[in-house]
Amino acid sequence: GYQPCDPQIICNRVNHVQTCLEELEELAAKRRKELEDSRQLWTFFQEMEEAEAWIREKEKILAAQGCGRDLSSVVTLTNKHKTMLGELGGRRALLHQTMKKGEKILAKKSCPGPSGIQEKMREVCLRWKKLEEVTGLHQQRLEDALSFFQFSAETDDLVAWLQDAYRIVSSDDFGHDDHSSQALLRKHRAMAEQVERQRGAVASLRRQLALLAPGHRQGVDVQIRVVEVEQLYGEVVEVAVLRTQWLQDALAVYRMFSEVHACEGWDVPMGFHLPRTMVQTHPGGPEMSLNLLGGLLGGGELAVGLPGDPQAVVLQWWDVPMGFHLSKGDLRWTLTFWGSPWWNRVVELVEDKKSQLSSVLKIQNFLLEC
Repeated sequence: GYQPCDPQIICNRVNHVQTCLEELEELAAKRRKELEDSRQLWTFFQEMEEAEAWIREKEKILAAQGCGRDLSSVVTLTNKHKTMLGELGGRRALLHQTMKKGEKILAKKSCPGPSGIQEKMREVCLRWKKLEEVTGLHQQRLEDALSFFQFSAETDDLVAWLQDAYRIVSSDDFGHDDHSSQALLRKHRAMAEQVERQRGAVASLRRQLALLAPGHRQGVDVQIRVVEVEQLYGEVVEVAVLRTQWLQDALAVYRMFSEVHACEGWDVPMGFHLPRTMVQTHPGGPEMSLNLLGGLLGGGELAVGLPGDPQAVVLQWWDVPMGFHLSKGDLRWTLTFWGSPWWNRVVELVEDKKSQLSSVLKIQNFLLEC
């Protein structure tokens, strides 16, 4: 009872199956495309949500951060802010890529709710711009705070140095003899040069203050600080000048004492002998030494200002019949000369010796020339 099927029926059924398979493939492709678009859409929304969460986190951090209380804290906050700027740059690149994905999704016009994409993109862009503004303002505040604390630290260092310099230049040590006074004077002149080199640093405080932010430079404390530094520097300079004069006066006094002590060694009753120390050490030789002593014998007074005394110390001497007296305060030195004729004899002997030495010098020069 086998009945063969009509070939046309078989062809129709094969065509029908092929048509159904093609429709199924089209539906599968369409479904795949829709799923891919949906995946891209939700990936876009997820990335935008992550960007918003990151922006909110950084906004909280910036709102909670201050500008520091001292130089070290400001430097620490500045380093943290630089790290955040690096993260901001990386996030900016990711957000730019996400925005491009959103634009592509909108260009397809096949995703549901395109208005939601546009609204999300607009919202994230606004928050991102606000974050960049807040970041810039915070960076500016940190830079202003860093400049202020650096200025304060440099001012404190300058004040500490000026205080040390004031302690040095206001010392009441003027030496105990000629050599110690000369050493102190050399050290003081070196210190005075260092003080003079600090004049530029003190003068630049006003310019540095003008460069600070208004909130810092208009503070009463910082302005008072600058005025105090200028006053302190003026006091140091003034005291340094006074100490220079005091050391020079002390050196002059000690040199006079050396001359007086040299004169004390003269042995008048046993003959007129000039001490070698006085003749050799005095810049003008024996003639200047005699002029000095002769001026003392003439009587008078010499006023020398010394530090610590309410008035200048007055050295007085008088021409007395039996001697010569030099007094300073409670101290007294006595140089005894047995009458004026002895002094005249000393002068004559010195002139003779000078004439003899001059003659010997001429002879020696003549021999050398011959």
